[in-house]
Amino acid sequence: MATYFSRGAVTDQIATGEKRTALAQVLRGRKLRRVLILPPDHTRLNSDAGTLTTILYDLLAQVAQVDIMPALGTHSPMTPVQLRMMFGDTIPLERFLVHNWRHGIRHVGTIPRSLLQEWSEGRVDYEVRVEVSNQLFAGYDLILSVGQLVPHEVVGIANYTKNILTGAGGADTINKSHFLGAAYGLERIMGQINTPVRQLFNYGCAKFLSDLPILYILTVMQKTEAGMVMRGLYIGDDDATFETGAKLAQQVNLNLLDKPLRKVVVSLDPHEFTSTWLGNKAIYRTRLALANGGDLIILAPGLKEFGEDKEIDRLIRKYGYRGTTATLAAVKADPELANNLSAAAHLIHGSSEGRFRITYCPGPAITAEEIRSVGFEAGHLQDYPLAGLKDGFNGDIFYISNPALGLWALKSQFV
Repeated sequence: MATYFSRGAVTDQIATGEKRTALAQVLRGRKLRRVLILPPDHTRLNSDAGTLTTILYDLLAQVAQVDIMPALGTHSPMTPVQLRMMFGDTIPLERFLVHNWRHGIRHVGTIPRSLLQEWSEGRVDYEVRVEVSNQLFAGYDLILSVGQLVPHEVVGIANYTKNILTGAGGADTINKSHFLGAAYGLERIMGQINTPVRQLFNYGCAKFLSDLPILYILTVMQKTEAGMVMRGLYIGDDDATFETGAKLAQQVNLNLLDKPLRKVVVSLDPHEFTSTWLGNKAIYRTRLALANGGDLIILAPGLKEFGEDKEIDRLIRKYGYRGTTATLAAVKADPELANNLSAAAHLIHGSSEGRFRITYCPGPAITAEEIRSVGFEAGHLQDYPLAGLKDGFNGDIFYISNPALGLWALKSQFV
């Protein structure tokens, strides 16, 4: 196990030609007949994984069969329009495969409850079946896991082994890893490199998937006035590759403030955020910075559903975002929710626990009554015009144009 390429700094700007050179360097000399690429889907549009996947396909397609399976996790399959938006026009659509987290899954091993108890400090008491897509075992010479290192509400810093065990994972792994993070407390996890969920993912891959030829291609991105810039690119198959990149992600993606925010307005791109399952990043990524009694206003013109999965959508509508106590009681009382622990975790993550107000302003595809029925307040898009707003303070409003690009917190929380 090793790091094959490592470059990054808070002022670095890695250009497209340099990305191609780095990827070609790592691939050089490998005898490859079949390759699987696991990029994120369009909800990680700013990861630059679309560009990297296109470069990889161009480098490999002349010498190997290349399949591409977006690491959907529980998300809906990408449409042809979304595939073209993210990966361009040169890759034939038939090269794209669809991951289904409920079907075509292989159980490769079980993590004992004793480890879950240890990692969670006694907050959960269950074993975890490590389940991944059968496609990973289809005889590939190389599996390239591509994605962005960025603060994350479930695992601390997204990607690396998460892309395998969640992005290409099965129900038990996804459900119980997400619930582990919720039970441990997302405020203790977000932006941290070593967390209980990260321990679960790393252990599962090391213990049960070490025979697979997985190579991780990890980016660190930052939004600037000139657009998205790649600050770091890390390629390897060991923990050091991830940890080096994660430290840079902390430097460029943590937005640390001196004092709590009273009023935050977050805009959700209608092409990227069509559900609260995705759009609640506006809650996760700002909650550490919000003052008690503060207001979070979420502008969601593309909102059309709560869950990406029909069953999860139904459970969200049934139970709503009512906080930890109510959700844990529902898990105890309802086997349906107990068997969908990622949904339960999401309900906990999406609640302010009564500490601040959450107002969703939807477009025409969802009603104000539906918004209120799941525990949010409902507002109107026209009350919050975006013209003239810039990221950061605008008078008494703190504006965020894309919550997926960072984490907003207080300096005192990351001493």
